[in-house]
Formats: sequence, structure tokens, C-alpha cells
Amino acid sequence: MMLEVRGIQKSFAGFQAVNGANLDVAEGEIVAVIGPNGAGKTTLFNLITGILTPDGGQVIFKGEDITGLPAHRTCKKGITRSFQVVNIFSRLTVFENVRIAVLSQQGRTFNLFTPSKRLATKETAEILESVGLIRKKDSVCGALSHGEQKVLEIAIALGGKPELLILDEPTAGMSPEETARCIDLIKQLRTNMGLTILFCEHDMEIVFGIANRIMVMVRGVTIIQGACDEVRCNQAVQDAYLGGSDVCSV
Repeated sequence: MMLEVRGIQKSFAGFQAVNGANLDVAEGEIVAVIGPNGAGKTTLFNLITGILTPDGGQVIFKGEDITGLPAHRTCKKGITRSFQVVNIFSRLTVFENVRIAVLSQQGRTFNLFTPSKRLATKETAEILESVGLIRKKDSVCGALSHGEQKVLEIAIALGGKPELLILDEPTAGMSPEETARCIDLIKQLRTNMGLTILFCEHDMEIVFGIANRIMVMVRGVTIIQGACDEVRCNQAVQDAYLGGSDVCSV
């Protein structure tokens, strides 16, 4: 397994946000994490990526225990992510946003404001080409549509040269056309770049359409992780998340 999460726990002022969750992600997979609002999905991603330190449990990446490793070191190991709320430098251009990520991965951030503007130009352009934003490279990010900003955040994550890309609700707030393009992009990142992808999403059509396997969380606990059909037909999942109806034939 590329990623193994074992019994991970996190509480805030006595509230158990994640309570012994388990997760496996194999190399080359697209794995979805689903669950109701407040299930602990974002907290789980924050624990995996080092934004939060777990109270217990383990995070193992490519056989190495990275539990509690800070976010910048986790990124260096090969795990990057996007966020529910867009997290970009709105006054910089598309190109500048991605170049910052590339230079950071290269350990050259202190060179960002030197007279040379040729730093990481090729690598940055290749990333923007891969996500379909090359024509917007000189646009100020604050002028982009919401969907374009979400895609830009994926491009920024790619600047860290990840092996595992974590996407937190990548299509949230997108129009149907933007959503379709984002789904195609996620598939291409796995097929063309060989990335392993872990994501959470509330749109079940998207989840069942692109995920190889699904993990379901409720109240911080993993109910099940398995193939899409197995998860769809699980009675506990139907009761807790899919409305209690029999959706196996959907």
C-alpha cells in the first residue's frame, strides 16, 4: 500500500472529530472518502498531511511512519493537497502561483524575487498545460472563475511533484461544465501522470463514477472501505449516508 492510516484519532476540546479511522490507498488508485457533514473527512486529510498532529494512531506512507510529520516535510515526502476553500495568492498571476510551489519543491524559494524571471519557467508551464490553464498564465488569480481557481489549486499541488494527491471537495461550487472538466482532469492525472489520488466529495455521481474504492466515515469512524458496489449495497452505509434506501440497482 502507498498509504496506510491505522486507528487515527483527533479530538478538539473534548469533541472526538476522528475516532480510530482506518484507510488504505494502493499505488495508482483513485480512492474516495465520503460521509455526512461533520464526519471528520477534512480532519482526516489534515492528519495525513501534517496540518494537524494526531492524538493516536499511525500514518504510514510507502512503508515509512510519517505520523505527526509537519506539513512541509510531508509535502517533501510526496503528498500534496488542495483545500475545500480555495487557498491561492489572489493578487499574483496564475503562473506566479504555480511557480512558487515549484520553487518551494526545489528548495529555491529565496530566489523567487531575484532579477531572473526564468526560474522554473519550463516546469511551471508544463503543469499549467497539463491542467488546461496555460492560456490563463498571465491572468491575475482574483479575476479567475471559481472553477478555474479550484483547478489552479490542483496545479499548485502538482508543483510539489506529488506521488499522492489529496483533493478536498475538488468540484465544490463548480458549474456542471466546470465539474465535467474537473472530473476529466482527475482521470487524466491518474492515467497520464501516474498519480495516486485520494479525494472527498459530496456528489455521489462523481464518487461512484471515478473512484476505484470508497471509504465511508460517520462520526469520525470508518464504517467500511471497499469497491464501489460493495459500499453502495452496504446496509450501514445506506442507513447512515445514502438515505436508507436500496440503491444497489442504481
